[in-house]
Amino acid sequence: MSVYYRPLVQSDPFRPDNALPLAGGRSWFTHVEILERGRPSERIEAVELPDDAHAALTEPREPIAGLSMDRARIMAVMNVTPDSFSDGGMLSAPGAAKDRANQLIEAGADILDIGGESTRPGADTVPVPLEITRVVPLITTLRLTGVTVPISVDTRKSLVAQPALAAGANIINDVAGLTYDPLLAGVVALNNAPVCLMHAQGDPKTMQDAPSYDNVLLDVYDFLADRIQAAETAGIPRSRIMIDPGIGFGKTLKHNLTLLQGISLFHGLGCPILLGVSRKRMIGEIGKEPDALKRAPGSIAIALEAARQGVQILRVHDVKETRQALSLSEAVWG
Repeated sequence: MSVYYRPLVQSDPFRPDNALPLAGGRSWFTHVEILERGRPSERIEAVELPDDAHAALTEPREPIAGLSMDRARIMAVMNVTPDSFSDGGMLSAPGAAKDRANQLIEAGADILDIGGESTRPGADTVPVPLEITRVVPLITTLRLTGVTVPISVDTRKSLVAQPALAAGANIINDVAGLTYDPLLAGVVALNNAPVCLMHAQGDPKTMQDAPSYDNVLLDVYDFLADRIQAAETAGIPRSRIMIDPGIGFGKTLKHNLTLLQGISLFHGLGCPILLGVSRKRMIGEIGKEPDALKRAPGSIAIALEAARQGVQILRVHDVKETRQALSLSEAVWG
């Protein structure tokens, strides 16, 4: 039976001598929760960790697209789609996407994440030619006009990923964790590109129909562990892999909260963690805000807690506000 180790993360400036660093970042831990299926959890001192778990939880992560992973990075959402849940259609006018990209960079974005297919609940699959038309010319324009920050492409499809990478994209962000298109892993490996593997139960069209798990935290962990192994088998080294628990992708509100409360468990996979919660339905439900455009405060609250728990990449819509909040919280942490 598998044993899982969740570090009980702290960020206080007073750091005991026996504290272990979390993934090479500024957070640390002295104790670990041991999880096993069908058994109550236990707590042990971090120094009791077996060697492999100790290494996975403490070793610094390799840079992604030239960005160090020793602190929280901001990935800015750029949906060039007509139907994304909070910003669909906003970047369809000529020049609007280019202007928005420059605004996001000025506001503090470390990465631009460009998507040409909505993955909101109930969304239909977008044909490859249309997705390419939405994404690739924009990447080309951004590179030709001097944009140098890493560009991520939010796609499940090899036929979109290849021209996007050729146009100047750096990262592939796959909400299907390389399960939708069997050729995508090869494209990523051939281009020496980093990839984000996300967990989703079902596809966007059906994922919210009736999601269920035996143990959502451990089930998602096992899925991601399996996808990491598949990616490595395809020639993608772990140093170029990020993982995302997929908040809102085939999960109920309770599932989402369980994943967020236990997010530090995923450091045990030895990869940077990407978290996308910005403006999602759970924030509206808990914060009583039906308008997705008005969910920045709740989005930032979760982002700050995720950063405290050592999450390395925060995928957000409200970049300027999140950057300000992170700067203040990091100053307070010392």
